[in-house]
Amino acid sequence: MSPTAVIARIRLNPHSRAVQRDLRDATQMHRTVMRLAPDNLGNSPRHTAGLLYRIDESSTASILLVQAQHIDAHRLPADYGHAEIKDLAPMFAALRKGLAVNYRIVVNPVKRERLPLEQKNQRGRVIPLSGSEADQWWIRRATSAGLQPHVLTPTNLAPAQPRGVDAPQMRHSLIRYDGTATVTDPDALTEAVLTGIGRGKAYGAGLLSLAPARTG
Repeated sequence: MSPTAVIARIRLNPHSRAVQRDLRDATQMHRTVMRLAPDNLGNSPRHTAGLLYRIDESSTASILLVQAQHIDAHRLPADYGHAEIKDLAPMFAALRKGLAVNYRIVVNPVKRERLPLEQKNQRGRVIPLSGSEADQWWIRRATSAGLQPHVLTPTNLAPAQPRGVDAPQMRHSLIRYDGTATVTDPDALTEAVLTGIGRGKAYGAGLLSLAPARTG
């Protein structure tokens, strides 16, 4: 059975107060994108809906990409932006071993602090990675996800800072990777696209985009 997922490409209206609020506040952005998924999804609605998102900034526009099993763009705030929805089934069907692709992903690369033996029952701090350590983190994750990177271009992004009384007191460091790769395991890659890669998925990390690479 083919996997079920769609992606919405939303060109954000820069004059919308809701857009301005969400771009400042990762918690509010999370709440807005969750409105696009069905209601009553239990205790883990983002996971159940398969919802991932990413913000792509350019010199001319801010694009919000939202991926899920089902998306109702009519539930966006008024004047939030123009949405185009595409079924991802053709992309999944086209994946094959040896296929050359372009990719883009925003990730939250981290490692867990190692504690001395006398603290073996405690968990160390989560430490953000940068530079070559972050690059190696992405290469490992991509490889296990059925993708062999050839080119990776990192771009450091502003960290996502959840806000609000109940929000976790943690800044999520974000790095965008663009590059080319070869598909090594289509099934693993399909699963990685559907479920996302790494931490921080509620705050704009983990959504992997693929497109056939031009050759010749």
